[in-house]
Amino acid sequence: MKAIDYIVLVVALLLIVLIMMQESKDNIQDAFSGEKTDLFKNQKQRGIERVMSIVTAFVAVLFLVLTFVATIVPR
Repeated sequence: MKAIDYIVLVVALLLIVLIMMQESKDNIQDAFSGEKTDLFKNQKQRGIERVMSIVTAFVAVLFLVLTFVATIVPR
């Protein structure tokens, strides 16, 4: 494995941790009961939720770019 592969692995693990740390936006019981859900309603994020969302988006884009670079770099 090359160094880029290890970097992709670390970024992937960081992305998983960031996603798991975020608070759920919907109640799981509503999904199974068939009740109307407000999953896509306009919700404003504030404070740490907003920061976590921005950091997660940045790490996701970084993961995609690194993955493409890792496939282009010859072994």
